[in-house]
Amino acid sequence: MTLILTNDDGIDAPGIQALLKAVNGKNVIIAAPQDHQSGCGHQVTTTRSINLQRRSDVEYAIGGTPADCVRIAATHISQDIEFVLSGINAGGNLGVDAYISGTVAAVREAAMHGIPGIAISQYRKGKLNYDWDLAARWTSEVLADLLQRSLEPGSFWNVNLPHLLPGEPSPEVVFCQACTKPLPVNYRIEGDDFYYVGEYGKRLRTPGSDVDVCFSGNIAVTLLRV
Repeated sequence: MTLILTNDDGIDAPGIQALLKAVNGKNVIIAAPQDHQSGCGHQVTTTRSINLQRRSDVEYAIGGTPADCVRIAATHISQDIEFVLSGINAGGNLGVDAYISGTVAAVREAAMHGIPGIAISQYRKGKLNYDWDLAARWTSEVLADLLQRSLEPGSFWNVNLPHLLPGEPSPEVVFCQACTKPLPVNYRIEGDDFYYVGEYGKRLRTPGSDVDVCFSGNIAVTLLRV
């Protein structure tokens, strides 16, 4: 099984190293953006060149978006891709985030080409630090299940890990629906400039949805479709 690992935080982000740790022992190729691409959605590059730097036999830094990375990986790096894994994103990708997230867009692009995929994101409370070792352990446990499940063509998984404080109970894996409530929208205005200041943790949450599950301290798994 050949796994393509990508993300939208960039190839040098700690989250993709945590993902690599989570899939330890499997045949992987890293094909990730050279730079930070968070929030780029399903943008693809068609009007300029896309630089590719081969760092090793299994690591490629690509000067494009996450969707670009999947396209190039599938057409020019490996002809035997069985899964695309995207993440571990620094920050949640819950509910309507799927339309904004480059992390999710990578596996959506894979699904468009008939390749199953899983997006993994680590929600963060406020400005608390991430525990990437813990995220890697949780991800390894979730992948052990999801990689064995069959997916209908055009479908993919979106996984969101909770941010737990020391002493809180271990999370359960909950399969749920994506929340459709909008993200909080607010701006700080300085002259003619608007600065987004929406508070992610204060977003509305439909009971039982992925936002509610993750914010309540459990691992939210949603099945999405192209």
